[in-house]
Amino acid sequence: MILLVLVRTMCEDLVFLCLFRFLCSVESPCFPAYPLIVSSCLLFPHNYSLVYLTPPVSVFPCRVLVVCLSGLKSYLLPVVSLATRLSGGASSCILADGMTRGPVVRLPSACKAAEVKAWLESPNGFQDISEAFDNSSRFARLQKLLVGLAGRNLYIRFQCRTGDAMGMNMISKGTEKALSRLQQHFPELQVVAVSGNYCTDKKPAAINWIEGRGKSAVCEATISAKVVQEVLKTTTEALIEVNISKNLVGSAMAGSIGGFNAHAANLVAAIYIACGQDPAQSVSSSNCITLMEPSGPTGKDLYISCTMPSIEVGTVGGGTNLPPQQACLKMLGVQGASQQYPGENACQLARIVCATVLAGELSLLSALAAGHLVKSHMTHNR
Repeated sequence: MILLVLVRTMCEDLVFLCLFRFLCSVESPCFPAYPLIVSSCLLFPHNYSLVYLTPPVSVFPCRVLVVCLSGLKSYLLPVVSLATRLSGGASSCILADGMTRGPVVRLPSACKAAEVKAWLESPNGFQDISEAFDNSSRFARLQKLLVGLAGRNLYIRFQCRTGDAMGMNMISKGTEKALSRLQQHFPELQVVAVSGNYCTDKKPAAINWIEGRGKSAVCEATISAKVVQEVLKTTTEALIEVNISKNLVGSAMAGSIGGFNAHAANLVAAIYIACGQDPAQSVSSSNCITLMEPSGPTGKDLYISCTMPSIEVGTVGGGTNLPPQQACLKMLGVQGASQQYPGENACQLARIVCATVLAGELSLLSALAAGHLVKSHMTHNR
């Protein structure tokens, strides 16, 4: 009887394993985009040298690849004259690094919930919770707590760095340990759910836009008037007008949260699939504001920047263990964990994502300014 149970269990595990492998072997077309030059990294000042790489994008609509290529070409090829003011490519910095998890807990009364909130926000309370949280992992170190109250419910947003992992499992484990310690101080506290949507994961949320989640990055580039005219087929004035009217005013009219861009989600999703990230996290990872302004002595050159506060990426764990995705990460030089500087590979991947989004923004806005959007769709979508 015991033998039969063991055999049955082994068979079920084998079926599950085969099913998992089969589902993960679905192919998706993957293309190398144009060579990309990125410099600077604030969190890792030792890594300031130029990086020359080719971001892979997994796309079904061919227009996404074409859009990316056009933007990359316009600001990343240092082959025009010195007057182009290309400045060696794009500059990108990591502004912050911290994955979040926001459980919801319940107290007997709103006043008791307020008492717990005050304790968590005190130096002694934070130190005690940090000790329990940090002991759950050799990488996870609690950075801060953001506590919200609704009636007798408390929403506690834990934030920590997670090395080169995207970090949801790591921070969830630490959160459970911290909540157990919290219950020792407040036995009447009830854990409703380890995730109370205060994180917020895979859903549009102002908290991610304002506070950030994962990696917060900014990327900038200066495009010469000659390149704007010859490569992008438009003018600096027209690009700025479209950006303001569409990305800023139009998004505000629509009540957008973090959607002050043309199509950041296209490039984020494409790189996520190619590099083994969680495609569902492209929801908040695509939070982006694109800004443009005139530059140069005559104001004819174009300055463009993309600021993305919640890029959720990792170079170890999950889909990064699959051979095709590992190959893409290896091509970028960020496969696996950084042995010397834990977290550096994941931050570098976030910078690549931000720079590629900037290229896509530049190209699509140029197509809109030049009136080429529909024509290009009809040409490359058939």
